[in-house]
Amino acid sequence: MVRGLVSDEEWALVAPIVIKTGPKRGRTHPVHRPVLDGVFWFARTGSAWRDLHGHFGKWGPVYRQFRRWTPSGVWDVMVAAPSESGVGQDSVQMID
Repeated sequence: MVRGLVSDEEWALVAPIVIKTGPKRGRTHPVHRPVLDGVFWFARTGSAWRDLHGHFGKWGPVYRQFRRWTPSGVWDVMVAAPSESGVGQDSVQMID
């Protein structure tokens, strides 16, 4: 088991942000929760993408989804979501 996975409460908060709803077209989307967990694992450990733990799936699809979310602004919305919902703390602090 991998430590530090997204809890059910956290997932309920961010799921509407990362799961795009609407008409189905093209390929099916990956299962987003393990992808999000994989991105967070990568950020916490600082390891290379190719060393991503097998629990999250293959590193390539996780990396590609991370790259899609980056220019679309998903990360900015996700960081602001806890403050705006009133569920989380008043601020989110991150070290880059």
